[in-house]
Amino acid sequence: MPEGLKKILVPLKNKYLAVTLLLAVWLCFFDRNDLISEMRLVRKIHRLQAERTYYKQQTDKATEELKELQTDPSNLEKFAREKYLMKKDNEDIYVIVDGNNKLLDTLQVTVK
Repeated sequence: MPEGLKKILVPLKNKYLAVTLLLAVWLCFFDRNDLISEMRLVRKIHRLQAERTYYKQQTDKATEELKELQTDPSNLEKFAREKYLMKKDNEDIYVIVDGNNKLLDTLQVTVK
């Protein structure tokens, strides 16, 4: 038997060390909750926490806008004009969009 192989096999003759090593290999690679699955779950948790933070910010922003709309009628008119492009009867609205049909600006002209 080669000398290098003997050096590897000598510690494995200790049954406690061999069982511990076998158990460690089993838990790391073959168990239902192996290391790879655990790392995937940790990444998923971080991604979901980031999404939760984003949606919490969006909810807070929408709540602020709602509060503004309910307290001041001029804000309600401004919101309707900007978001839904509503206009008065004697006005014309020109909508400026980019190549992807994304709203860039609106120009309101009063007709007299």
